[in-house]
Amino acid sequence: MTARGEHRNALYGDDRDRRHFLELLEEMRNRYRVKVLAYVLMENHYHLMLETPEANLSRAIQWLNISYSVWFNRRYQEVGHVFQGRFKAIVVDGESWGLLLSEYVHLNPIRLKVLGQGKRERRVEGHGLGKAPDPEMVRRRLTKLRSYRWSSYRAYAGYGSAPEWLDREMLLARAGGAAKYRGYVEDRVRQGIEEHPWDQVKWGLVLGAESFAKEVRKRLAGGREMPGKTELRQRCSFEKVVGVVERLSGEKWSEFRDRHGDKRRDLVLWVARRCTGLTLAELGQAAERLDYAAVTMAIRRFPSACERDHALDQLAKRVLSACEKI
Repeated sequence: MTARGEHRNALYGDDRDRRHFLELLEEMRNRYRVKVLAYVLMENHYHLMLETPEANLSRAIQWLNISYSVWFNRRYQEVGHVFQGRFKAIVVDGESWGLLLSEYVHLNPIRLKVLGQGKRERRVEGHGLGKAPDPEMVRRRLTKLRSYRWSSYRAYAGYGSAPEWLDREMLLARAGGAAKYRGYVEDRVRQGIEEHPWDQVKWGLVLGAESFAKEVRKRLAGGREMPGKTELRQRCSFEKVVGVVERLSGEKWSEFRDRHGDKRRDLVLWVARRCTGLTLAELGQAAERLDYAAVTMAIRRFPSACERDHALDQLAKRVLSACEKI
């Protein structure tokens, strides 16, 4: 899916804005249980590849865009719309089109006229009518692609660490690992030929095989969201997270909750943030009188605590796995 700035205005004034947008993207992922497969932030638009098990894309993106708009307007003392109308989204058959679509997302930073990738040049290249890019142009394009910080490409290609909230395992597995994914994308740059998935979109809505597209259309005609929402399992509750931690650690919540230095309270908050859909304030209430700041710091510091404590790290993995199955 993609969203653009109002009147194609810039969405980000500086790197602080971009960092905050990614923080909100992580928050959206946890709040709405959305999987973030790939992303890129450009000057006046962004692209996201998302998987929405709970068929709640509209709610998730509405929250993301409104939250960022409030930040942007307050910071720059502006009023009015930041984003241009409604976001644009298509339903994708990930099995057959996932890798190609992620390539399209990740190549956005080099689609620049100065790199010989303006609209006209790309259209010519896409039809096989243009010349292959010369070695110097390939070098410039690859340098830009590899160094661009506001995309998930570096995490996929092995050039940088991946944020914890980026769900890249599925696409990397299909590609055969980071090295093969890197080769897959960068060979496209060297060849100067890029396939455009939008040419294959059916009814302006679906990217996939004919059978997949017909099934999507059938469901939409019946007024059903994709992939369905009432049939989905209920979210794990805070109480169930507490119960899992109690069972796996052998001690009651009331006994370890307020114990100084015991990280199991933070473990409960960290897992609940990912599995319950509760806000930070709601987590504080559920944990009994913890304020917003305390909950925020506990969740942010917990991964570092796991790095220092192997037993805690193993417990966290077991608890998270159990809660995701509830």
